[in-house]
Amino acid sequence: MNDLSPELVGLEPISRAKTYTATSPAGTLHDLHLEIEGKRFPAGRIPRPRGRLLRWLGILGPGLVAASAGNDAGGIATYTSAGAQYGYSLIWVMVLITLPLALVQETCARLGAATGRGLLELIRERFGWSWALFAMTVVGIANAGLIVSEFAGLGAAAELLGIPKIIALPLAAVVLWGLVLYWSYAYLEKALVLMTLVFLVYPVAAWMGHPDAHQLAQGAFVPHLQSNQGFLMLLVALIGTTITPYMQLFQQSSVVEMGGTRKSYGNERWDAYIGCTLSNLMSISMMIATAATLHKTGHTSIESAADAAKALEPVVGHAATALFAVGLLGATLLAAAVLPLATAYSVSEALGAPKGVDLDFRRAPLFFGLYSLLLVLGMTVALIPGLPLMKLLVGVQVLNGVLLPIILVFVMLLANDQRLMGNLRNSRWLNFLGWATVVTVSTAVLVMLGSQLMGALGR
Repeated sequence: MNDLSPELVGLEPISRAKTYTATSPAGTLHDLHLEIEGKRFPAGRIPRPRGRLLRWLGILGPGLVAASAGNDAGGIATYTSAGAQYGYSLIWVMVLITLPLALVQETCARLGAATGRGLLELIRERFGWSWALFAMTVVGIANAGLIVSEFAGLGAAAELLGIPKIIALPLAAVVLWGLVLYWSYAYLEKALVLMTLVFLVYPVAAWMGHPDAHQLAQGAFVPHLQSNQGFLMLLVALIGTTITPYMQLFQQSSVVEMGGTRKSYGNERWDAYIGCTLSNLMSISMMIATAATLHKTGHTSIESAADAAKALEPVVGHAATALFAVGLLGATLLAAAVLPLATAYSVSEALGAPKGVDLDFRRAPLFFGLYSLLLVLGMTVALIPGLPLMKLLVGVQVLNGVLLPIILVFVMLLANDQRLMGNLRNSRWLNFLGWATVVTVSTAVLVMLGSQLMGALGR
């Protein structure tokens, strides 16, 4: 008997264990043994992490990875641009959006645990092929630009470290390709979680920048709006880079891949909440750091990665460029791994093809073929000379903000389907907050598009 779910024998979920080989010589549960990573344990005697800290760290996985991947090259460009141009006045957006982000990600984790299916697979089964292809197109458009932007950011980070991007980008693509093809999901997840540690430098930079406490509190808790196009575009970009469609796709597919189930659902919820909270704290720290340094000194225009690196000078002085480059490198590598995976999951789910990191090219040719193709395309386009990096990064986040409501509507409809969700269906307050998020994001997008149209008409 293979792939035995732990709830079938009354066990609590085993964090990060993907497959179990069960043996029962006498044919009874009392004689049942489970084999995990080459070791055999009697049922009910599976070792658990010792210590409260290890137990909390043990539940972190897809939620932390998906949320942290949002702090990618485009996210860093957007957050640092917001801090440099508008100081502390846009931090309230990040404060308000933290709860909706956590709820959306948790809803997707719950969808995965309740159904054992990815988001696009559920859309195909629930709404039909036409809607699945529509959702796949939306995801493809959003993710294509993001993948290019990640490799462009990776190239910028490499050049800050003195490595030509013509060498760095192909090397990175080969490493990411090898990680997915030759590592198991459990090892890949651990590697991605470790990559998120690079973001710890930003809270230090924010503190060392000696931000004005009164202005910071006002920016965090008093909403501030402007009607100019630049402000509105940056507002939508902040939303688009914080609640990014690929984050929901990756979260749900990863919960399915790691064996999350309806009866054992619990750790996935905390993983989503903790991951989103930590991720947004990093994002806010980026805004505070640039507001306290760049905006304060009048350096409001960020045209390159080197400009954004100046925000770290209060922490490490002349080493700011190198440290920023390392952080940007880790951020782009994390997102460059997650994005093609999320896209490959989505397309495979929409078309009903096999998918999963724990499979191989022979068993999942579409999944691995698409992942490989996306890496090559992202790398190739990013090598084109003269790409306007910062404008590209922020512009892609605006596109994500525009497409986001479409994905959120699908998530909300599926999370309220009693036949799919059963006892994990959305509660009333989750529905209120979820639909309020859809309306708010849609309104912001429409206002921005209206402003762009009025500007084009010369009014």
